[in-house]
Amino acid sequence: MPELPEVETIRRDLGPTLVGRRFAGVTLNWPRMVLYPSPEAFSRLLVGKMVNELDRRGKYLIVRLDSGEALILHFRMSGSLLVARGDEHDRYCRALFTLDDGTRLCFRDPRKMGKMWLVEDEGVVVGRLGPEPLESGFTLDTLARRLDNRTAPVKALLCDQAVIAGVGNMYADEALFAAGIHPLRRADSLTTEEVERLHGALTRVLGQAIGSHGASITDYWRPGGEPGTAQFEFKVAHHGGRPCPVCGTPIERLPIRGRGSYFCPRCQCQPG
Repeated sequence: MPELPEVETIRRDLGPTLVGRRFAGVTLNWPRMVLYPSPEAFSRLLVGKMVNELDRRGKYLIVRLDSGEALILHFRMSGSLLVARGDEHDRYCRALFTLDDGTRLCFRDPRKMGKMWLVEDEGVVVGRLGPEPLESGFTLDTLARRLDNRTAPVKALLCDQAVIAGVGNMYADEALFAAGIHPLRRADSLTTEEVERLHGALTRVLGQAIGSHGASITDYWRPGGEPGTAQFEFKVAHHGGRPCPVCGTPIERLPIRGRGSYFCPRCQCQPG
């Protein structure tokens, strides 16, 4: 699932291709991915609009247009935004955007779970997201306040987009391992030292993953078709049964609120 590092990679890679260009055509092969406005209005209104800026909010890619509107994309479980080449046709291309210079962008989504909006106020889509974990305002105190008095497992809160924007399963697992915290720990049970370790681990893990252009576990690809390489740096995520790189104990997997969580039972042991 594309998380913050993957969407940030898409934003950075596509900037030179999209900014300053106009949409010349839109083909929706899966109209149900458009949540607002109607698919017909979406295609009609987007044509002729120029891209002023690419931004990201959490796991959402925001394409700001010269009209003041925003095209917002969420890649969900299996989405990628690829620069199409030649006349090749991908059966998983759910939407095809043609730019005024002939460039074509394919929203590829095997599971048909991706979503798109064309809105005047982007806040209606992303307004409830929590703070960005890589911005300067995400301080140790910010994280402590987000976790304070919360009885939910810390893993569940890290993946809650209203608590912190952009962190998902993979990077929550990696950050908790780096901080030495069991994913089932109640958030309000963390000590000040543990919250400090988790804060540093989050920023470090996410920053390193962006430097590696995200993780290509299954369906994520960079816009040029290249895979990300962050998965080669993972210590526990998707490593069930493998030895822990620190102590050699087999990595375990357990479900937490519907999500598979990977951890080392020795390095991240539950207190008590």
